Amino acid sequence: MENVIFEKKNILVTGGAGFIGSHLCERLLKEGNVICLDDFSNSDPQNINHLLQYPDFEFINWDVNNPINLEDFDELNKFKIKFQGIQEIYHLACPTSPKDFEKLKIHSLHANATAVINTLELAVKYKAKYVLGGSSVVYGDATDKKNIFRESDLGMVDQLSPRACYDEGKRFAETCVQTYRDFYGVDAKIARIFTTYGPKMHLFQGLLIPDFVINALDNKDLVIYGDKNLATSLCYVSDIVTGLCNLMSSEPEVKVINLGSDDMYTFSQIAQVIIKMTGSKSKIVYEDPLLFLTRKGAPDLQYVKKTLGWMPLVRIEDGLEKTIEYVAANKEALLYGNNK
Repeated sequence: MENVIFEKKNILVTGGAGFIGSHLCERLLKEGNVICLDDFSNSDPQNINHLLQYPDFEFINWDVNNPINLEDFDELNKFKIKFQGIQEIYHLACPTSPKDFEKLKIHSLHANATAVINTLELAVKYKAKYVLGGSSVVYGDATDKKNIFRESDLGMVDQLSPRACYDEGKRFAETCVQTYRDFYGVDAKIARIFTTYGPKMHLFQGLLIPDFVINALDNKDLVIYGDKNLATSLCYVSDIVTGLCNLMSSEPEVKVINLGSDDMYTFSQIAQVIIKMTGSKSKIVYEDPLLFLTRKGAPDLQYVKKTLGWMPLVRIEDGLEKTIEYVAANKEALLYGNNK
């Protein structure tokens, strides 16, 4: 099947209604037919509403933790899956909400295990290329001595911690990918994604950046869950999407890459920039850290620059400006969606 040339390739994106997934679906429509699988457990229908008008896009409401048979869905007949199959699979489905972390623990556990295996089985069935939307959490928490991570670094994660379903889950997901590479010869790759920001992030979920923006627009306090030294790298979502697409089209020997910015910022710095850009009268306040928010480092980008020619291009000021414009233009809809 891999040697057959089709007019358009079929691409599956799990978690396609989520933050990164919805931006990825939008980009992939330029390349092929896009099948978006999502159950809205940690995403928003309005992220993809504008894509439903395109004949090359199809949304399937499905929990990817359940076995997937794409040939059962009549709405996908137009993509001739029985004949053409699937050429590319991006697995991004996984809850990432700090505030809803506790109630989504089991869902997160399955997303990093059952769902990964389900999607890898599809890759075996259709001989599809596969990209796992992994996470920098596999490296463990950053320390004063170690806050820059390269792909060859071995992480340190507490497999019995309250966060283990996500942190250790992401490590197990990588094990699944490598095992399917070794056993079935699947061209499967892993993107270790560092902190990402931009339009369509969830409001009031402890993700900080979107909350900063909407509160600044209303002159409300900007809450930082942690102390003034809490820092992170920040990469704009369009750069991450480009990196994912580049990884998918890379040679089979490319297995694992970092995606993110190697510039670090404290959340206090980001909050101050947003206050200035919005002309807000907001103040910065500090509250106890959320379980999901840990001390994060930055990626070493030497390998991804060398193999994919990729590096983040969007400046923090430009990315924040786009994020502010999006939140300001969609403020009422975002607040309504958050309160449903």
